[in-house]
Amino acid sequence: MTTSNLAPLLREHPFLRGFTRDHIDFMVSCASNVRFKEGDFLIREGEVADYTTLIREGTVSLEIYVPGPGIQRVESLGAGDIVGYSWLFPPSRWNLDARALTDGRGLRFDGTCLRRKMEEDHHFGYELSVRLLRNLTSRLDRVQLQHMDAYRGEAHERS
Repeated sequence: MTTSNLAPLLREHPFLRGFTRDHIDFMVSCASNVRFKEGDFLIREGEVADYTTLIREGTVSLEIYVPGPGIQRVESLGAGDIVGYSWLFPPSRWNLDARALTDGRGLRFDGTCLRRKMEEDHHFGYELSVRLLRNLTSRLDRVQLQHMDAYRGEAHERS
């Protein structure tokens, strides 16, 4: 799929809805279409973080290794979600794993290319940064609520 054919897919993704046509056209050269199979790792903890993926279809598990209990699921992501923020800032290493729970498709953006575009056009950079921060804040809020629910369940079991 050529980059010009990717523009409609970018415009349809919930994270990018509302971006101007010029901004979509500006960032499309950083994008590629990707497929993943159940069990594939989209990112691996400790590896170089040089891209981000917008999920179009499928389910992805964010996981961390905890000494003792082992692999712990932090959150499950699906269509419309983003996998990977670590590409934004040095040292640009993934701090968790993202594993496909189902077959899926996504839009992958080269991190170096996106950072360069953000520097070239500060208005674009600001808009993308605000969207990323809103998304990340929302994710942190969801994870916090999940942990609070788990804690309440544990406290209730002990009573």
